[in-house]
Amino acid sequence: MQSRSAVGPPDVLEASAESAGRALACGFSSSDEYEAAVIAERRAEGRYGSRYKPSLALIYGIGAAILTIVFFLV
Repeated sequence: MQSRSAVGPPDVLEASAESAGRALACGFSSSDEYEAAVIAERRAEGRYGSRYKPSLALIYGIGAAILTIVFFLV
């Protein structure tokens, strides 16, 4: 009498083990790489807002320059 294995042939087992290993593998070699990728993705989505924000001193400086020009022209 021949016993049948419920597991399957060795080829199928090897293929299953290989695909399971790929499913659990991580594409990043360190947590720093992962965090950098997450931040880059969020920046691309625009979650962090604009990269350039004029400083308050620059705005006040431009305003003072405009007021000075207007004062001397009037």
